[in-house]
Amino acid sequence: MEFLQRSGIVVLGIAVAFVAVAITAAYSYFTKKPQGCLDPQRFKEFQLVKRKHLNQNVARFKFALPTSSVLGLPVGQHIRCRGKDSQGEEVIKPYTPITLDSDIGYFELVVKMYPNGRMSHHFRKMKEGDYLPVKGPKGRFKYKPGQVTAFGMLAGGSGITPMFQLIRAVLENPKDKTNLHLVYANVTVDDILLKEELDGFACKFPNCFKVYYVLNQPPEGWNGGTGYVSEEMIRSHCPAPAPDIQILRCGPPAMNLAMAAHLSMLGYSSEMQFEL
Repeated sequence: MEFLQRSGIVVLGIAVAFVAVAITAAYSYFTKKPQGCLDPQRFKEFQLVKRKHLNQNVARFKFALPTSSVLGLPVGQHIRCRGKDSQGEEVIKPYTPITLDSDIGYFELVVKMYPNGRMSHHFRKMKEGDYLPVKGPKGRFKYKPGQVTAFGMLAGGSGITPMFQLIRAVLENPKDKTNLHLVYANVTVDDILLKEELDGFACKFPNCFKVYYVLNQPPEGWNGGTGYVSEEMIRSHCPAPAPDIQILRCGPPAMNLAMAAHLSMLGYSSEMQFEL
């Protein structure tokens, strides 16, 4: 009888140890950080799995990543994409995905394709099943939750993509209390990229995200801004100059220069400004 009791204890001990190992392995599997796919030194190819036209010259491109992996792009950084222009010559251009590393197994780009754009030609010709060479991450801007109390964002056209990435990172983190104020300029209402998503954020997070649209050619009855982004628009829709705020800007070169001048006139120091 004593032998049987000892045997039972040994078997029970082995079973408990086995269960403990299994639980530890399962915990490790489900909590480990997904692997990043980017390489800053060399281009890696990712397959286009879905292409969706948003308007006559803008499309949303979804690229597959290996199972259970992420792109590995810090918020505020961008990637470099390689392609060929209409003459068959290699071209490399930076783009900011609208996805985050919380999006597992894929990343997405929203690309505006200009008539004479060299990389635009490459994206215009891309079809599902094709591969895009990508390298990164790269960029000077580094973000961590709570680094400022508020961001003012001045975006023009496709310059919305790095802003969108940051907006998502802040709003999808319950612990991040940063306030966001976006002024987004375009020519027509059809040029407003990701408007449905931005309006959804404004509706869901009314206390910490506000968006103000500015159109150069507004439709009849438009109740947003008209013309170009002015000092008065910035004063009214962005946080006032303070040591704990930052104004980000991203748009066409002429807009970036104009916004820098406006911000300086309004009293924002160089430390309070950053061009993405």
